[in-house]
Amino acid sequence: MHPIKRKIINMPPRKPIYEGKAKQLFEGPEPGTLIQHFKDDATAFNNVKKGVINGKGVLNNRISEYLMLRLHEMSIPTHFIRTLNMREQLIKSVQIVPLEVIIRNVAAGSFAKRFNVQEGKPLGHPLIEYCYKNDALGDPFVTEEHIFAFGWATPSEMDEIRMYAFRINDFLSGLFMGIGIRLVDFKLEFGRLQENDREQIILADEISPDNCRLWDMKTGHKLDKDRFRQDLGEIEDAYREVARRLGVMPQDGDSSYVIEVNAKTPKMAKKPTPKTAKKKKK
Repeated sequence: MHPIKRKIINMPPRKPIYEGKAKQLFEGPEPGTLIQHFKDDATAFNNVKKGVINGKGVLNNRISEYLMLRLHEMSIPTHFIRTLNMREQLIKSVQIVPLEVIIRNVAAGSFAKRFNVQEGKPLGHPLIEYCYKNDALGDPFVTEEHIFAFGWATPSEMDEIRMYAFRINDFLSGLFMGIGIRLVDFKLEFGRLQENDREQIILADEISPDNCRLWDMKTGHKLDKDRFRQDLGEIEDAYREVARRLGVMPQDGDSSYVIEVNAKTPKMAKKPTPKTAKKKKK
């Protein structure tokens, strides 16, 4: 594993820009930048089920940082700049393309139910699907014809998005296979970056057990947010296991891992003060 070099910076209070289900965005210290804060909140079924997994934000920050850096090594442009602390990253400010890009390698979740196939059935080849990012509408599935008709992205942008999505799938499938994990499916988001009088499509958001289905290759044990969705328990252990296998597990004492789940209203737990972590090589 390549060790991750971190520059830890204590940031003063900043201006909130946006708050989503699992992350917050704040104004960055430099023009064209934002601070992405990973929360411990967990949601499922279009925000119907809510909960708090203390420590999830720390783990997702570490996992996403590592994977974004590895994708950068593969010449895939991303919004990631550097890690600021245990829960936050400095990222490039982009105009988000209002689409969720889903790559599926194995039938699972709503896909398996939609087509009445057994969960775990390998697909003949990776399959790409798109959802329109709109919580009020339930993030409906859309085709490229919808995308072009509503002007959410141009044909050339979709060519880039599709190409990057399949390249990311190829790379991550191999990376996870090397640590005994099957990449079942995952969701990506892309954005438009204006830089040097040029606009380009780059990878945004995060890559973590929150938006990937990850199964142990030997046992089929689920190592992702399905443990929260399906009340399987051991949620924090699954996230920790993914981080451990990737070699980015926080040092003991960096965060606590108490789970509080409420099907309707989350009980907000006081978040622990992050401590500066020492680099740990697997």
